[in-house]
Amino acid sequence: MVKKKVVMMPLKDRKAMIELENAEISISEQCNLVSISRSGLYYTPTPESDENILLMNLIDFQYLKTPFYGTRRMAVYLCNLGYIVNRKRVRRLFIVMGIRAIYPSPNLSNIDKTHKKYPYLLRDMSIVRIKQVWEADVTYIKMDKGFMYLLAIIDVYSRYVVGWGISNTNDTVFYLKVLSSTIEKNGTPEIFNTDQGSQFTSNDFTKALEDEKILISMDGKGRALDNIFIERLWRSVKQEYVYINHIANGTELHKGLSEYFDFYNTERPHQSLAYVTPEKLYRKAA
Repeated sequence: MVKKKVVMMPLKDRKAMIELENAEISISEQCNLVSISRSGLYYTPTPESDENILLMNLIDFQYLKTPFYGTRRMAVYLCNLGYIVNRKRVRRLFIVMGIRAIYPSPNLSNIDKTHKKYPYLLRDMSIVRIKQVWEADVTYIKMDKGFMYLLAIIDVYSRYVVGWGISNTNDTVFYLKVLSSTIEKNGTPEIFNTDQGSQFTSNDFTKALEDEKILISMDGKGRALDNIFIERLWRSVKQEYVYINHIANGTELHKGLSEYFDFYNTERPHQSLAYVTPEKLYRKAA
């Protein structure tokens, strides 16, 4: 099978790329080759309307400038641009996009109250070595038509992006796939920090971490700054790649992000690292 990166396709097209009767390559392996989750093969999400996509793009752009805007202020911002929206609609779009205001407020991530929540372990901690703490988060990425979810995992000490992936479905299978490939490539950290989104708190995801003897840390409710390092990564990705390029589809997005993360890790000097690149610090400390 030809190795391709294909996302955001109709169900019939995704099925056409998967050989369900192939005895040599499992369906899961084939899904990995075309960069879709197993669930993405069978699930066709209900697409957002063109108007909602436009509103989400406006919200995403404004959120980078004013991450302290909650749903009320964001609704006012959109109304001032001439769009007739109420706070309820903006709240729903916040949840779809996986964003939340940075001030202490009800967390707008999709939280499942039946899932176990873990304590925040990083308060007053000195992070002094690689693989001491990894952080993960998911963000909304706009394209010319539609959008994708980007999940990334960074090593906090070096700011090195140790793993990432994109998907058109924001589900636990997608998160597990990125986690598994990251651990396979880079080993395991001592602590894994996330927010309290339902995919991160799911039994399958937390079990995968516990099986690897990784301590689980979760941000306090409504405290986006607990995950500040990966929030800064999102700002860099969007300002330096997403907003200055026309990304037609998932194939172009995957190619562009591959090039950007390679640049981010190996070429882009970081002021907070005394202008050393993340890869140099990560490899030096390995």
